[in-house]
Amino acid sequence: MYAWEAAVEAQIRAAQERGDFDGLPGAGKPIPGRDLPYDESWWIKSLIEREKLPGDLLLPTPLQLRRRIERLPDEVRDLPTEQSVRAVVADLNTQIMAWLRTPTGPRVVVRPVNVDAVVDQWREQRRGSPTASGGPPAAPPRRPWRPFRRRPSA
Repeated sequence: MYAWEAAVEAQIRAAQERGDFDGLPGAGKPIPGRDLPYDESWWIKSLIEREKLPGDLLLPTPLQLRRRIERLPDEVRDLPTEQSVRAVVADLNTQIMAWLRTPTGPRVVVRPVNVDAVVDQWREQRRGSPTASGGPPAAPPRRPWRPFRRRPSA
């Protein structure tokens, strides 16, 4: 084991003498975040900042789906055809159904999106109607759940 460490140290020393480590970014500067308290998620936060990733990637699946449902009217607004709108909604509904089959994460109500409501809203926005609402498409109304009760026999 010591022979291996000695070989590595020799390679590092040779690289230093050649100047391979000179002029690296951050050379001579303090390590960022060194004075801050320890954070277990430092690596994921630095990855998001460095790669400029959206913060939604950290959300659990049901919350990501809810966000996508909320943003659906904006997502389909500029699509050219009704078929493309239906394809986007079908893709979202496929993701929702996959999550409903094997739910993970917090218990959040996520229902499939009504394709026809999205298409109607898309048509209204295309016409430039001032009555077009900017909210997410409404789900079809559901009957409230009631426990089964037997009728008294006469």
